[in-house]
Amino acid sequence: MNSTLIIAEAGVNHNGDLDTALGLVDAAADSGADVVKFQTFKATQLVSSSAKKAEYQITNDPSSDSTQLEMLKKLELPEEWHFILKKRAEDNGIIFNSTGFDHSSITFLDKLGVSFFKIPSGEITNKPLIEFIANKGKEVILSTGMATMEEINDAVQVLFHAGLNKEQITILHCNTEYPTPMNDVNLMAMHAIYEKFNIKVGYSDHTLGIEIPIAAVALGAKVIEKHFTLDRKMEGPDHIASLEPHELKAMVTAIRNVERAISGSGLKEPSESEKKNIDIARKSIHYASNLNENSIISLNDLIMLRPGSGISPMQIDEVVGKSLVKSVQVGDQLSWEDLK
Repeated sequence: MNSTLIIAEAGVNHNGDLDTALGLVDAAADSGADVVKFQTFKATQLVSSSAKKAEYQITNDPSSDSTQLEMLKKLELPEEWHFILKKRAEDNGIIFNSTGFDHSSITFLDKLGVSFFKIPSGEITNKPLIEFIANKGKEVILSTGMATMEEINDAVQVLFHAGLNKEQITILHCNTEYPTPMNDVNLMAMHAIYEKFNIKVGYSDHTLGIEIPIAAVALGAKVIEKHFTLDRKMEGPDHIASLEPHELKAMVTAIRNVERAISGSGLKEPSESEKKNIDIARKSIHYASNLNENSIISLNDLIMLRPGSGISPMQIDEVVGKSLVKSVQVGDQLSWEDLK
């Protein structure tokens, strides 16, 4: 099992088209991600008719839709699609999941058999929904965009009160701006969350590019979530802040490499792969001039040259001032047998 759970967030990037949704599942599986995740909601249970679009939604999707409700109605994931997408995911060896935003969607996803529930950033202050999710008894991933530490604590306490334990919870540091400016990432907040709650942490990323999720893994993230799309030029609120398939694959590859790089013992010692290079790369003591038998060796008579298979230069003080038992030539490697 990989140490970092990588969630390829398809979200609403299917644009209401089943073929596009299936293509997202295929791309996520091809990338090597662990999970492909969509969003499940009834628009009328998510926003009121008067709710305005977020600034990023207007910028990223400058369509004629003036309200969130009109926009989100077009992005609902029909229930029957879930079964089709879940089957496609299973056939491709990737886990299917979806974020539920309302009670009926959570009930449906629970019956569908999702292995964990994701609480999105916008629901972190929605106590009824958090309680409803926690009462299902499954693992929970809590995203914390826009939240203060006090708000995170309130949500975590709701999860605890409903019977979940620390091992069932992962908290994701997140910034809810699409795309997130680099100077607003505040990645070290992930450490602060871990230090306060002693709960597994991860990172949900909305920056452009792949370097920040990779850095998060190096800093200890156990879950990475990243939006992706088949084409960033597609219409829709989230495409512009999403990775394209080749970028998602590059991110996954880099994360797996980082996992291997940080999985060592932590002891500073020669690795098996580099031991063969020690003599090749290091130097040992050699003669810098021709010397006769009984000559007293001075510092000027010596030179440090590769290979390092002879006497280490760290022992030079044990050599200088000694006399030779035989004549030697410039360039010869010094050995203890040369010395009286």
